[in-house]
Amino acid sequence: MSLIFVLPSISWAAQTDSLLFTTNNRIVIFKSGQEKFSDLFAAIQQAKKSIHLEYFNFRNDSISTELFSLLEQKVKDGVKVRAIFDGFGNASNNRPLRRKHLDSLHNRGIEIYEFDPLRFPYVNHIIPRDHRKIVVIDGVVAYTGGMNVADYYIKGKSEFGSWHDIHARVEGEAVGQLQKAFLDFWNIWTQQNVRGAEYYPGYRDATKEFSNLTPDTCSSAGKKRIAVVNQGPRSPKKPIHATFLQLINRATMQIQIINPYFTLCHHIRRALCQAIKRGVDVQVIVSAKSDIPITPRIVEHNAHLLMKKGVKVYFFEGGFHHSKIMMVDSVYSFIGSANLDSRSLSFDYECNLLIDDKPTTKVLQTIFNKDRDEKCWLLTPKTWKEKFKPSRRFAAWFWQWLTPFV
Repeated sequence: MSLIFVLPSISWAAQTDSLLFTTNNRIVIFKSGQEKFSDLFAAIQQAKKSIHLEYFNFRNDSISTELFSLLEQKVKDGVKVRAIFDGFGNASNNRPLRRKHLDSLHNRGIEIYEFDPLRFPYVNHIIPRDHRKIVVIDGVVAYTGGMNVADYYIKGKSEFGSWHDIHARVEGEAVGQLQKAFLDFWNIWTQQNVRGAEYYPGYRDATKEFSNLTPDTCSSAGKKRIAVVNQGPRSPKKPIHATFLQLINRATMQIQIINPYFTLCHHIRRALCQAIKRGVDVQVIVSAKSDIPITPRIVEHNAHLLMKKGVKVYFFEGGFHHSKIMMVDSVYSFIGSANLDSRSLSFDYECNLLIDDKPTTKVLQTIFNKDRDEKCWLLTPKTWKEKFKPSRRFAAWFWQWLTPFV
């Protein structure tokens, strides 16, 4: 059964009226690259009809090599494989897929396309970018979250150590929404017309069609309420931004957030400050180390501002935390590809899951609480001065003027 999704006491703005909430889902949370790729590869091995993959980038390394070899075998088995990745995402990683790699993949039967390849003068390719991470297998199981395809999700990186991220496997009617997000974009970019009932088999008990996958052990398995919040070429304006705001504005007890690029638009920052005034316990984890220059200084500026308003901001020291999750009132969780920066909220194509399920939210809270208590330090007026030299505090103030552009 599908319903128009409405939180209690919330009258959604017009741009979120089409958000559908399905009620018969399972979801499994993966907190590491090893967990995600082991499960994903096991599902791909059992595909019978179609495998659809959409990523910001496929890094040309050991994981993608293993993935493409597996996909090549599935093509030989008669499975249709379609893949798409972002041109900027590809160019911005240090081991991009080159034309020779794409030609090789096409020759092996893997239909793969690059969205908006970077071309001179480059400035006309700034926005939008496709930042989503979606995999749909046989229309029955789907994966989405914050991880691309790269071996550093397992091995980490020398500059900051281990890489922490969140991904999820979904089963149930919500899979159809993820399939639609993929195919709508695929058809627009490739000028194809891929559609039909075979891609939307409806509710299927994935546990009977796929074996050796990590089970959903929550008491709510098969009954979870999930809405796919897709921000694509033809989606309503800024649906992820609107959902973030609605959840924050309606919180009554607690908000917990992990986000790597916590640069914040003024709407989100103001909503968090208003939540503090209502007596809501607002806790935020940001990463002390980052894979992007300048952005950390802007994050530090926002952390300092919010700390002075009463937000508890924790700096994660256990590597790089790339997770993008928010839990509200121990009931709702919002997870996916979207960062809390201007690009994700206003311009890029993103995909998040809005989950109304206490057991799933508890799983995510357990991850949050463990990282907060074991690998973080709390920002206070004292630690602000102890941890950051005057020159760095000045840089945080200076670079915050670039917030609308990062």
